[in-house]
Amino acid sequence: MGMFDFLRPKKNTASIAKDRLRIIVAQERTSRGAPDYLPLLQRELLEVIRKYVSIDVDAVKVDLVKDGDHDVLDISVALPEERTAPA
Repeated sequence: MGMFDFLRPKKNTASIAKDRLRIIVAQERTSRGAPDYLPLLQRELLEVIRKYVSIDVDAVKVDLVKDGDHDVLDISVALPEERTAPA
């Protein structure tokens, strides 16, 4: 074991960069061609649902899915098991 071994990264930096690039490409593929109003719609839905139920930011998912010639708005809301009123 050399004196400067602590300076070497534990994981290959090329593999870390490759993993990060995969994540970025996957995110770009899902958002490409999607209308620009989807993030706003997701935030507004979250605000309305939070009036009645305490939920996390990641609980509301809004996606646009192609179904043949039609675009389908897919909205998924993960509600907590115990429905508590928001604070």
